[in-house]
Amino acid sequence: MSDTNPTLPVHTPGRIMSGEMAEQPAVLRRILEEGAPHIREVAERIAARNPRFVLLSARGTSDNAALYAKYLIEVLLGKPAGLSSMSTTTAYGAKPDLTDVLVITVSQSGGSPDLVASTWAAREAGAITLAVTNNPDSPLAEVSEFHIDVLAGPEKALPATKTYTAELLSLYLFVEGLRGGDGNHAKILPELAEQILARQSEVKALAARYRFADRLVLTSRGYGYPTAREAALKLMETSYIPALAFSGADLLHGPLAMVDNVSPVIAIVTEGKGGQALQPVLDRLRGRGADLVVIGNRESVEAASAGFALPTEGVAEEVQPILEILPLQMLAYEVTIARGQDPDVPRALAKVTETH
Repeated sequence: MSDTNPTLPVHTPGRIMSGEMAEQPAVLRRILEEGAPHIREVAERIAARNPRFVLLSARGTSDNAALYAKYLIEVLLGKPAGLSSMSTTTAYGAKPDLTDVLVITVSQSGGSPDLVASTWAAREAGAITLAVTNNPDSPLAEVSEFHIDVLAGPEKALPATKTYTAELLSLYLFVEGLRGGDGNHAKILPELAEQILARQSEVKALAARYRFADRLVLTSRGYGYPTAREAALKLMETSYIPALAFSGADLLHGPLAMVDNVSPVIAIVTEGKGGQALQPVLDRLRGRGADLVVIGNRESVEAASAGFALPTEGVAEEVQPILEILPLQMLAYEVTIARGQDPDVPRALAKVTETH
């Protein structure tokens, strides 16, 4: 049982976000037990049409889930995949030929006008359209040929937590279905998620080092890179700390210059090829004396000054992001509470962001 407490008094800052983070193991189980058959059916129907390549559209947190799907599609399916620029159709009126292209639009609410408009334009341009949302009655689901419900249940806190991990798992199962896989790598995730969420006290201790931070840098490679981006977004929207996410390769191409011996850096070290590719970056960061914290396997954490060891031994690299983000969600929560702010209601934000 997590020590994130969903039964805190109503007035307690972060009560809603805390409760929704705690729901994630149950949401993951629901997807595996109730959602997987429909996801597999959708995947089989789309695979039969043999799309040429894949375009993904999303905003905010869902954009990071879409980036994760891009890695899955390119690595597991060997198909080219890209993140679309929706303004090319919604603002500029471009009319690309999308015959036999799979367009996947990822959105928690399914209500943003530009997502709906670009999906409709893609369908008219000949695309196979799939909406992945937490709202089967949304305008986006209505205009898409296919729909996957991520089954996260109502999410009331402004920072998305359970919908993000639900999107990741749903997209993983969908890509597995496209290639005829069984998705067995995901079965262990609910149990491991419970173990991670039960370690809130470790994260609270870690958060103390960021209470007065002026900025943060997050980095990873491969499947971990979407996690770095999502963690940066969570930290910015809850604690208001400027958080910059870089691929480890991009960090070495210039931004490393801003890292010094007092710079806080969080590295997500996925166990597998992505983590191996990140090692030269970690060596450079240590060489510059960076305040380095690692989220990853125990060996990587022990080599850093501090961190959070994930139970990822024997877990397939492609599903580790579903676990990696959990301590980082908790970190955003704890840093925000430590700074005297309420993560449930970040300033200037709305749950459904209507971009055009």
